[in-house]
Amino acid sequence: MRFHIITLFPGACSSYVDESIIKRAIEDKKISVKFYNPRDFSTDTWGRIDQKPYGGGPGMVIQALPVIKAIEKAVGIKSGAAKKSLPTKGKARTKKRIKIIFLSPRGAQFTNEYAQRAAKKYTDIVLIAGRYEGIDARVKKVFKTEDVSIGPFVLTGGELPAMIIVDCVARQIKGVLGDFSSREETRIASRDVYTRPEIFEYRNKKHRVPKVLLSGNHAKIDEWRQGK
Repeated sequence: MRFHIITLFPGACSSYVDESIIKRAIEDKKISVKFYNPRDFSTDTWGRIDQKPYGGGPGMVIQALPVIKAIEKAVGIKSGAAKKSLPTKGKARTKKRIKIIFLSPRGAQFTNEYAQRAAKKYTDIVLIAGRYEGIDARVKKVFKTEDVSIGPFVLTGGELPAMIIVDCVARQIKGVLGDFSSREETRIASRDVYTRPEIFEYRNKKHRVPKVLLSGNHAKIDEWRQGK
């Protein structure tokens, strides 16, 4: 699985992918994560990529062409051939199966089921992370994209949602987690977990592990985990 993140602030994401399980998955070549900054594709002398919105309103809007060129670079197509060059049929489909996600608070709700489908269906996922007042909507006229939201709230930018999607999709890929069966969504898991010591004392009060977890009765433990 190859993740391509279009963002003005790649540094906001790099610290996350350079740690823990995601870092290990990259080193083991289970996934790759690449960043594409629209500023690198600007034709403006000063690298400017934002302008005032048509129709008035506050803030600035990210221009379409720098983002389009960043997407072209991500998916490996020639400039000006966006729609035709995306592999959709026949043998080409077995090589690259691309999903382009336009991160938006108005989009379809991202879920664990969505992540599972994406991990099975696609080889490349492009995540377009907006900033300011958003990105010129004509990007969606050039490429077939899907608006996706991670929740009913608005954030400063799309970098955090992009990292959430990378993390959630990546864990659906065999080899990313040490034990594929350790995914909580595939086994009975409780909201509370405990480890040693069995008892500890804090402010003159003893805190114990629930007795059922010490019983060795796996049927009872599963019932406890399900809240029965």
